Amino acid sequence: MHIEVFLAFFALVLISVGIFAVSRKIRVPYTVLLVLAGSLLVPLTSIPALSFIRSFELTPELLFFVFLPILIFESAYNMNVREFAENVRSIGWLSVASLLISTAVVAVGVYFGFQLIGFDVPFIVALLFGALISATDPVAVLALFKEFGAPRRLSLLFEGESLFNDGTSFALFLVALEIFLAGFSGWESVGEGVFLFSFMLAGGVMFGLLMGIFFSKLIGLVKDNEHVEITLTMLAAHFTFLLSEVVSEHLVIFGHEAKLSSIIATVVAAMVIGNYGRAKISPRVEEYMEKFWGYFAFVANSLVFILMGLLFAGLSIDFAQFVLPIAIVIVVVAAARAVSIYPVVALLNRFSGEDEIPKSWQHLLSWGSLRGALAVTMVLLIPDGATIPGWEYPFSVKEFIAALTIGCIYFTLFIKATMMSGVMKRLRVGNLHALEEAQYHQARSLIHAQAIAKLDRLMEKRYVDEEVYRKLRAEHDAEYVLAQQHCREQFSESDRGLAEQALRAYALGIERHFLRVLFRYEEITEPVYKRILAKLHVQHTRVERGEEQLLSLDEAFPEDWFEQFVGIFRRLFLGPVKPGEAVRERYMRYRAQNIIARKVVKHLSSFVSQGGAESFGDGRTFEKVIALYREFERGSAEKRDAVFAEHRKDLEALDEAFGRRGLFKAEEHVLDDLTENEMISPKLSILLYNELKEREFRRV
Repeated sequence: MHIEVFLAFFALVLISVGIFAVSRKIRVPYTVLLVLAGSLLVPLTSIPALSFIRSFELTPELLFFVFLPILIFESAYNMNVREFAENVRSIGWLSVASLLISTAVVAVGVYFGFQLIGFDVPFIVALLFGALISATDPVAVLALFKEFGAPRRLSLLFEGESLFNDGTSFALFLVALEIFLAGFSGWESVGEGVFLFSFMLAGGVMFGLLMGIFFSKLIGLVKDNEHVEITLTMLAAHFTFLLSEVVSEHLVIFGHEAKLSSIIATVVAAMVIGNYGRAKISPRVEEYMEKFWGYFAFVANSLVFILMGLLFAGLSIDFAQFVLPIAIVIVVVAAARAVSIYPVVALLNRFSGEDEIPKSWQHLLSWGSLRGALAVTMVLLIPDGATIPGWEYPFSVKEFIAALTIGCIYFTLFIKATMMSGVMKRLRVGNLHALEEAQYHQARSLIHAQAIAKLDRLMEKRYVDEEVYRKLRAEHDAEYVLAQQHCREQFSESDRGLAEQALRAYALGIERHFLRVLFRYEEITEPVYKRILAKLHVQHTRVERGEEQLLSLDEAFPEDWFEQFVGIFRRLFLGPVKPGEAVRERYMRYRAQNIIARKVVKHLSSFVSQGGAESFGDGRTFEKVIALYREFERGSAEKRDAVFAEHRKDLEALDEAFGRRGLFKAEEHVLDDLTENEMISPKLSILLYNELKEREFRRV
């Protein structure tokens, strides 16, 4: 029996891989094909040789405690807290207010709509269904967004709303389920429901903060051990989810049972680790971390949706008797989504103070509200034998809600999801704005310039035939000339500011790269790295909006929410930062800013000497940006030298350590080259690397 379960697991993963390949060819959302394939597998499992596939089932425990934490953590881990903070009102209102409106409209619509066709459904059942069906699943939509290049802010609104909407929806569902099982007792039930709902959300946020900071600290303690660091993030996802459930089982406040939202807790913990804790992850591990979670989420998503198809097709529900109710529900749910989006966004655009949400985005928010795994989870959590006085139908409440839910999920996946690409094209959501179009032509120009340079080197070394060289060179020359022409048209005399805007964005990318290099080789501490990274993020946002990159050389940039929270905690329990530590961090910051500015000047100057200035308009644009960075370089050097002169005794040892780390970096590069080219054996490589590290630690 156990062998069959494992065999079914790997068979479903193999089928999912095949479906993924097919989805790329026929350009149909992957999740849609997974559900379809799962449904088609059911009749095939009647064949004895394939019957083992049914041994791996989608149970509430598997979905809720294994797959859901993975999917939540992966999405929230990659959410930038500063971008989230800039849109917190929009995300908050969409995930709470819109959900409550949607739930109420669905409940009322189902209650009265079903009465018109002779279905007398108790209001609490309609409310239960409204709570669970209002949870959105952005997986298919976000996959299409990546494919068509939707604006980053729109993707953030979709994903942020979905993550917190899931937690809100689940909390509301549990309140409705409690009333459904225990019965409604007037205002007392309403009061308890409001308390439980509010505490679940607030408690989930606080518990997630604590768990996120705890695991971030643990990751910092095991730096440079990639296996342990990755494992700790996996444990953070599942421990946060499971512990919040355990705490909820035993938590009583003022004689009332209180629960924590495990979904909200996991979202917040993932955001803490992905923002505050990311700098604690070893730089060489960080890229693998994202690949690991991307792969982990891919497998979880694949299994969830294909198992959903198997589950739906295998249910012993006579869907023929639910055709009309399902049709009514589809219309009601679509209307409820529209009612919960347009008025709320209109108020946000008027009063929130955030960037306006365009009408085309509102249409997508309304249309792209797909339903998925969480709605299925909530259906499975309804007890099989649960009923209510007056329920006299031949099917149970759970079967009734399951049929309606499955109908909605099939509609959103097979109709809405498959039409999303057409809707996006019609609304022109993927169209490039002026800066993006300029960067597009710049990138093409740079790509073909590099290809031409590579071809010249290959020909010089006689690695390619002369005829082949001429053919390839002609192709890339033509593309390069065309790209340069587009760049000149884009950066006309009347729009010279766009050229400067694009070049500043390019320069900030260089800054970000060298900042990571300094942090990787421990030439700056984590607080310094985060402070400069925050500055670069704000500057990049300003450049994208066409604003001034920097107001002054001394401009201060606020910390993100998590850094502020940790700072308050540190001051309360550990006291203020020691004066000596503050001096070292200030010296590191000015030194790092000086190095980064010098690297930008060198890179841009080299770009001009190689004839690349045309990609950004003309030489005058380069001169202006290079002059700006020379000023950054000069100002940071003056401040660095002033701090060093004032605290020479305290900083001499630190300066020597920087010199030694620079030597270590050069030695490590030589060792990497020797190892990569197999000039030394792996045994010697490990021996030499350990010697270098031991000597470095001893000196530091």
